[in-house]
Amino acid sequence: MPKNLFQKVWDAHTVRQLANGQTQLLIGTHLIHEVTSPQAFGMLRDLGLKVAFPHRTFATVDHIVPTDQFIEPYADPLAQAMMDELRKNCAQFGITFFDRATGKQGIVHIVGPEQGITQPGTTIACGDSHTSTHGAFGAIAFGIGTSQVRDVLATQTMALGALKVRRIEVNGKLRPGVYAKDVILHIIRMLGVNGGTGFAYEYAGSTFDGFSMEERMTVCNMSIEGGARVGYVNPDETTFAYLKGRPYAPKAAYWDAAVSHWRSFASDPGAAYDDVVKINAADIAPTVTWGINPGQGISISENIPSPETATSADDKAGIIEALAYMKLPAGAPIKGTKINVAFLGSCTNGRLSDFQEVAKYIKGRKVAPGIKAIAVPGSQIVALQCEKLGLDKILAEAGFEWRAAGCSMCLAMNPDKLIGDQLCASSSNRNFKGRQGSTTGRTILMSPVMVAAAAVTGQIADAREVFSVAQN
Repeated sequence: MPKNLFQKVWDAHTVRQLANGQTQLLIGTHLIHEVTSPQAFGMLRDLGLKVAFPHRTFATVDHIVPTDQFIEPYADPLAQAMMDELRKNCAQFGITFFDRATGKQGIVHIVGPEQGITQPGTTIACGDSHTSTHGAFGAIAFGIGTSQVRDVLATQTMALGALKVRRIEVNGKLRPGVYAKDVILHIIRMLGVNGGTGFAYEYAGSTFDGFSMEERMTVCNMSIEGGARVGYVNPDETTFAYLKGRPYAPKAAYWDAAVSHWRSFASDPGAAYDDVVKINAADIAPTVTWGINPGQGISISENIPSPETATSADDKAGIIEALAYMKLPAGAPIKGTKINVAFLGSCTNGRLSDFQEVAKYIKGRKVAPGIKAIAVPGSQIVALQCEKLGLDKILAEAGFEWRAAGCSMCLAMNPDKLIGDQLCASSSNRNFKGRQGSTTGRTILMSPVMVAAAAVTGQIADAREVFSVAQN
């Protein structure tokens, strides 16, 4: 019987079926950071337990680290306390920790792939909702809560219910100026923020076949924003080429055997799915959000929705709430909306290719007067790569502040925050109320190049027009 990748990986990691209908699932790789792990380690100590397989757990620090300060102690005593606690826990339990002094620190979902820890055919868990990122490698990866972090530390397993699988096929060539971020925003707009509830999303089709690993990671990263617990792409030659030679990837004689094993997890021809969605790549335009969840998105050429266009009472109420919070006029073009802040970074779009693409277009341009613009590499290795290529200088000359690695302005757990009702053009993943640190701050999600276009014009703009990107 042909199987899809989710079924194969699930079956390979099933320990047993539990009486409540859930599966006890072996977790091949456990990733931790400073925010959701302290309480879990505290529970282990209370129970007198050890970490079952410390070599399968890897730690980094990302959420709370200031991106404009490296020397400790940090100005925020809570951030310093969380850093100290993670160091203590990793040392006590024998866990590999990519601390800032190692030169390998960064956002957990960027560090795992670049170290070769993230591999096909595995199960990966982390106390962070965007763990779905790792599915780009053909892994089943999902975020977990603190009590589940405890369970994985103590047993290397956790209880989980099986998911349905939806195959989302995107076929054809994206138009110039359209990026992976636009693809996932389009999918979430189309299927809704709750459309993936109970599902794993398999991303397939010629568009994904042609994507780089970093583009695949961007899409898988935001699967959770569409309600899906898991998002993945079948492993292929692009996957294997990315992993080869990385620190934790199989070496020498083990490499060929590993590739053969990884290849076997790809979905079989004729595999069954609970649902199939087909999208024409040419129908996807540069997409931005206008509201207070990632599903409230429109193309850059569209107008902000009006409550009168709602198809249900709930939809109408949602539009009214979003417009009130965002302080945007119903029916007006989104293009031309004034911004205050431009943010490049996050686990969605803080990789080398993101900064390369922005630098290509922003070179010789200047951030508009009065706009605060920051560029934050997703890891110390990404920062080093960018600096070797001079991308940091191009961005700095344009008026962006070049920061140290971290989650930064994606969320409000470090000093990088919006003030008052500032509106931010952001390459991050969530536009919820207060997400970027101010209870009245406003976020509009978009691709990195669209952020650059907003930064140099001081308003939401079509990057294809601003940078003269050729269009078909």
